[in-house]
Amino acid sequence: MNIANRSKDKNESTVDRGSKETRRLFLQGNEAIAEGAIAAGARFYAGYPITPSSEIAEACAEKLPAVGGVYIQMEDELGSIAAVIGASLTGVKAFTATSGPGFSLMQENLGVAILGEVPCVVVNVQRSGPSTGLATRPAQADVMQARWGRHGDQHLIVLSPATVQECFDLTVTAFNLAERFRAPVILLADEIVAHMRENVTLPDPAQIKIVNRKKPACPPEEYLPFKPDPDGVPPLADYGSEYIFHVTSSMHGERGYSQNDPANAGAKIKRLFTKLDNHLDEILLVKHHYNPADELDLLIVTFGCTTRPARAAALRTPNLKAGVLQLVTLWPFPDAFIAEAAQKARAVLVPELNLGQVIREVQRVVGKEKPVFGLHKSNGLGFLPAEISARIEEVANQCLR
Repeated sequence: MNIANRSKDKNESTVDRGSKETRRLFLQGNEAIAEGAIAAGARFYAGYPITPSSEIAEACAEKLPAVGGVYIQMEDELGSIAAVIGASLTGVKAFTATSGPGFSLMQENLGVAILGEVPCVVVNVQRSGPSTGLATRPAQADVMQARWGRHGDQHLIVLSPATVQECFDLTVTAFNLAERFRAPVILLADEIVAHMRENVTLPDPAQIKIVNRKKPACPPEEYLPFKPDPDGVPPLADYGSEYIFHVTSSMHGERGYSQNDPANAGAKIKRLFTKLDNHLDEILLVKHHYNPADELDLLIVTFGCTTRPARAAALRTPNLKAGVLQLVTLWPFPDAFIAEAAQKARAVLVPELNLGQVIREVQRVVGKEKPVFGLHKSNGLGFLPAEISARIEEVANQCLR
């Protein structure tokens, strides 16, 4: 049963657009992620329930078998990511979802996926920590773990939704980027967005852009699983097909077998970086919640659940001009977008539900030319617009008046 012909859910309406059909659903963020994964072509989910991501597993347990997919509840998160990697290598779009301690357990095998260039999606719904922490409370403190949580030089893509609609849209984007660049992609949500309910527009499936991995065009006996095309991305055959190939977690050459000489290792790691860095125009996504041509008194840089209260606060500043730049792609970090926006602002404010992670990246990009202020919170509560408004007033009194 696919999205085009499945029976209507409760609270669903259908809007005709000529010969096209657009569906409107009242969904929770986690439910929208499951819908987005299926719309993107995902047909395998392996996971272990963990608050506050469990609704993704619940939705997939119901919906994946209905579209010919497979849902497996694993014994733990180590097994979950291992199963996802194996399924992806058979040619199936595969993903998992987790939070907090589960994301920590997945890091070693995420490194395997990076070195093995295995396309897959990992959803991490952030919650308050460290350790078990406040398991039902929001946080945004996994930003650096998402980028640097594995040992060794490595590179990957991280996206962050701020609305339930973006939960759907960015899940599709995450799968497309994973398939396009033969790499794992992390969807870094947070408890607030994941448990929020909003109206979501699900496009006609025929109108959704779907990207599938490149397949080899050469004869099976000539296939080199890690020989890149000119774009830096090697084609990927399917396990179980006539193409017989090897994937290892050790350093390897183009044939896939262990190759430990320094020249090969240096070239391999460099390519893992450049296959993304050479295509940032396809990867980096931001949203300007203001006219980007405008000069600002204050640029507010947000991601995820901080975006909505920041936008509300920006509208409550009649005596100064504030604009919100939402970072949709967190990694690779959108340096150029931030630098350009900061040039047109007198000061920068970074509110985040941690004690200072994204602000350090913003400071690195902006340098000492403009003052960069933070607003940080790590008590398991989200921001209220009034809290951001109060910080804006403090910044204004300090350097804008």
